[in-house]
Amino acid sequence: MDIALLTLNAGSSSLKFAVYPADAAPTRDAAYRGSVEAIGGQARFRVTASADAGGRADQAVAAPSHEAALQWVLDWLAARHPGLNLRAVGHRVVHGGADYRHPVRVDDGVLAALERLVPLSPLHQPHNLAGIRALARLRPGVPQVACFDTAFHHTLPPLARNFALPREMSAQGIRRYGFHGLSYEYVASVLPDHLGSAAEGRVVVAHLGHGASLCALRQRRSVETSMSFTPLDGIPMGSRCGALDPGVLLYLMREQGMRPDQLDDLLHHRCGLLGVSGISGDVRTLLASDDPRAAEALELFAYRTAQAIAAHAAALEGLDALVFTAGVGEHAAPVRAAICRRLAWLGLALDETANRGHAARISSADSRVSAWVVPTNEEYMIARHAWALTAVA
Repeated sequence: MDIALLTLNAGSSSLKFAVYPADAAPTRDAAYRGSVEAIGGQARFRVTASADAGGRADQAVAAPSHEAALQWVLDWLAARHPGLNLRAVGHRVVHGGADYRHPVRVDDGVLAALERLVPLSPLHQPHNLAGIRALARLRPGVPQVACFDTAFHHTLPPLARNFALPREMSAQGIRRYGFHGLSYEYVASVLPDHLGSAAEGRVVVAHLGHGASLCALRQRRSVETSMSFTPLDGIPMGSRCGALDPGVLLYLMREQGMRPDQLDDLLHHRCGLLGVSGISGDVRTLLASDDPRAAEALELFAYRTAQAIAAHAAALEGLDALVFTAGVGEHAAPVRAAICRRLAWLGLALDETANRGHAARISSADSRVSAWVVPTNEEYMIARHAWALTAVA
């Protein structure tokens, strides 16, 4: 591997990365995938490699900042491949606003525009941009590409995009954007491999992880999605509540004197599965618990998710297929089963054995609505966009 593409996904205390050979267009299999977790604390550097690349790591590191974490990644890669040339670095950026409908090469103007979107995604955007700035300091001159989670949803029709707010507010950019677009873009790209011609029909994709959302696809284009102005909306998540009567916030402000920063902490960090269970926002922990509060949290998650899937089916005027993806969607068979059972009235018949075995198709052969498990690959989408935008003319 003489030339490589690096993808970065910077979180609040983590830096996830993948490395793809760039001697030719990237394939779905990365040479390396890894992360630096617990940045600013007891940081740990982990890497897994493809069979061809070889080499892996799992060690404690000194990473007091994202820049230090990125330096570890670059140094490790340089040690494995002396003289390696970075063709480009692609970044996951959560919010692209109304203007960025496609991935873009990053320059000072782009960075300034993305900085103005921080209030729309305060939990993610600052860290995404920190990764871009750190790379620019450590590897000046290497092309950087921003890939947006909002871009895939620019196909939303006006009825799905607009809130019932005064028109002047919509003109100011207060509208539904949608998120997890890189995941949905990947799933949409591989749907024909699983569904054949039905991939062009009425499909709901459930991206279920610590952050969770739904997307309704027609002809593999987004026509409805559960997240909206920010990633707080929609179905319950690990520590976010999802859809909430705005009157609750007015009540908390007026009657309990909560400040905006306190509400921000509540909505982002103390709600969802964590808030309902009082135990954890991690589905694996809740599934392993015999505490009735854990079961109640999972039941609420399945109920709200099935309810939202039905609403997306209404937007599609029917449903041909349901696709599960992301950490919970790909690995938590009991959660998938609980959701599917609530959708039996739509004609979805779950194959319990296939579901427990994490098969690709988890619905029975005679099910009117098919159900699938399709692993997502956001890093590949980022690498593909970075390749395309840095191609030599």
